[in-house]
Amino acid sequence: MTASIAWQRRRAAAGRVWAQFRTDRGGLIGLVVLTVIVLLAVLAPLISDRSGLDVTHATGGILKPPGDGFLLGTDESGRSVLLLLLWGSRISLLVGLAATLLSVGVGTIVGVLMAHFGGWVQAVLMRVTDFFLVLPSLVLAAVLSTVLTPGIGSIIVAIGATAWPTTARLVRSQTLAVESRPYIERSWALGAGHWHVIGRHVLPAVAPLVFANTTLNVANSIITESTLSFLGLGDPNSPSWGSMLHNALATGAVTARAWWYLLPPGVAIAVVVLAFMMCGRALEAVLNPRLRER
Repeated sequence: MTASIAWQRRRAAAGRVWAQFRTDRGGLIGLVVLTVIVLLAVLAPLISDRSGLDVTHATGGILKPPGDGFLLGTDESGRSVLLLLLWGSRISLLVGLAATLLSVGVGTIVGVLMAHFGGWVQAVLMRVTDFFLVLPSLVLAAVLSTVLTPGIGSIIVAIGATAWPTTARLVRSQTLAVESRPYIERSWALGAGHWHVIGRHVLPAVAPLVFANTTLNVANSIITESTLSFLGLGDPNSPSWGSMLHNALATGAVTARAWWYLLPPGVAIAVVVLAFMMCGRALEAVLNPRLRER
């Protein structure tokens, strides 16, 4: 009975969040754009042929402009830029989402432990968090990508291992605010243990803020992945938007004025990052009452 009432309250809260989110035009536009891009990425195997990514199956000319059956032209190997863009979205979105989930998961755990237990636990974890905060995250991610075995998994680990400190600090401050509330004191008085307080009270209260922060972090993860791939540290066997820019620069597309090879991946990165930022800001305004317009 208690669980049923709790789920009803959560569904009602989700309905209120959606009703408020719909009033933000920017957030809705970002959500529509993201929905379209995610659908194209998911349906890529159904609407295109992956074999076209193989240079041995390329049917176009070298750096040919749009036309002759190639809507966005061809690359240095005669492959369709549109096909590369479509399949590259799968890698960029996969790395961005997976790295964000990893960093947010680590940051949430560290932040909750710091605020809940305090004492030497907080002192040690705070020093570790501060250490990672002062290090240039992009440089550290590049070093980790070089040390680890090249591949998508290495990029995800490299980004996730360097992006968690900001989430940890945010979750720590929110956890301190939650644990100062009266119902937490009543829970302690009734004999609740540490994990009961964390699992039943702290995490549900912190979750909305973490969710909004996750949406914003995806944009940063996509930018980091694109930057690493542009520097040649991505997976050489998996096309991404960053690797497209890297190959375009390395093969002379700039000097050849092949704008159709440079512009699409750059615009795609900008559009996806902007859409995630718009959704994140809208969610943050809905979930944080202090940011709502009066």
